[in-house]
Amino acid sequence: MYQRRYWWMGLVASAAVAVTAGIFLLVHPISDAREAPAAPEVPVQTATVSVGDVPIELEALGHVEALNTVTIHPLVSGQIDSINFKDGQSVEKGALLVQLDPRPLQATVDQEQGIVRRDQASLDNAKVDLQRYIPLSQKGIISAQQVESQRSRVDQFSATLSADQAALSRDQVQLSYTSITAPIAGVLGLRLVDVGNVVSPSDPQKGLVVLTQIQPITVRFPLPQANLPDIQTHQSATAKTGGLTVEAWSSDGSRKLDKGSLAALSNQVDLSSGTVMLEGMFPNPNNLLWPGSSVLIRLVLDTQHNGLTVPIAAIDQGPSGPFVWVVAADSTVHTSPVKIEQALAGRVLVSSGLSTGQQVVVNGQYGLTAGAHVAVQQAAEQMAGNGTATIMHTNQPGRLGITQ
Repeated sequence: MYQRRYWWMGLVASAAVAVTAGIFLLVHPISDAREAPAAPEVPVQTATVSVGDVPIELEALGHVEALNTVTIHPLVSGQIDSINFKDGQSVEKGALLVQLDPRPLQATVDQEQGIVRRDQASLDNAKVDLQRYIPLSQKGIISAQQVESQRSRVDQFSATLSADQAALSRDQVQLSYTSITAPIAGVLGLRLVDVGNVVSPSDPQKGLVVLTQIQPITVRFPLPQANLPDIQTHQSATAKTGGLTVEAWSSDGSRKLDKGSLAALSNQVDLSSGTVMLEGMFPNPNNLLWPGSSVLIRLVLDTQHNGLTVPIAAIDQGPSGPFVWVVAADSTVHTSPVKIEQALAGRVLVSSGLSTGQQVVVNGQYGLTAGAHVAVQQAAEQMAGNGTATIMHTNQPGRLGITQ
């Protein structure tokens, strides 16, 4: 009997323990899964969508050409007495470059001057005799035939004197050629002769020196024929205000060299390349444009007022076209498709998809997903203008797009 009592008491105690454990588990449940940590913020750099006047430009690689290039040759034969310039010197029009020995031609001029004086005296004497003969003929002292003969002598001496004066003028011109001067203002090259050499117009050598005019100077550059209608339209519209503006930049686009105007447009399209050649004229006051060099040319067609621009680094390409990552006020990002009007000089002009003041991601896009939180490491406004664009033509003539 005692054993049954103890067994019953153990059973009741076990039940009490089980109930207590169940209550504890209800109050303090055991979870086998840990709470998932929050997704980390993606570090990015951003730039602000800016607004302003944006020039609509066409870009091309141009070749600098001198407006005039002159190879200096002697016009008379002679020995070089002096060379009055230094290699690479800038000279004004009329500056003395080379002096030939003038003595042989000076002697010829002196001789011609003597002949002119002699024949002038003969003409003067014949005129005096004619004036005496006329009244004597009227009085019957001499015949009319003598008067006519004297009049013929006057005409003869007058013709001889004219021939003498022409010969003198010719020889004086020849003498002036012994002083070889600059026909234009420009920069001299390296001299091709030395003092003491005898030169002649018929010499097969290249000349004495090459003179190149660099103020003003021209740049020739090709553009696709698809841009021709836009160029002609804007050229006509600006004809009364000086024409289209052309800017010359260093080949890497980092430095503006000069600003000029569109001077000429070729009258035909190159069939092999599908381009048309244009020519810009530049004042070149600082001589930064040098003949033979290559420069980057930007032809300004128009100005887009209140245009929205972003750095080119902000543009991504997707299956549906270009887009940007926009940072919202809560530091999340979302994509925004954009329409590109022009990509030039490291910035992109967009016509839709953005608004002024928005922040766009310019670095770190490849780790982003829609709705992701971002941590802006630093402002990247300084990145504007430092990018490099690959230019392509859109379906709008005169406008440019980009690819990456």
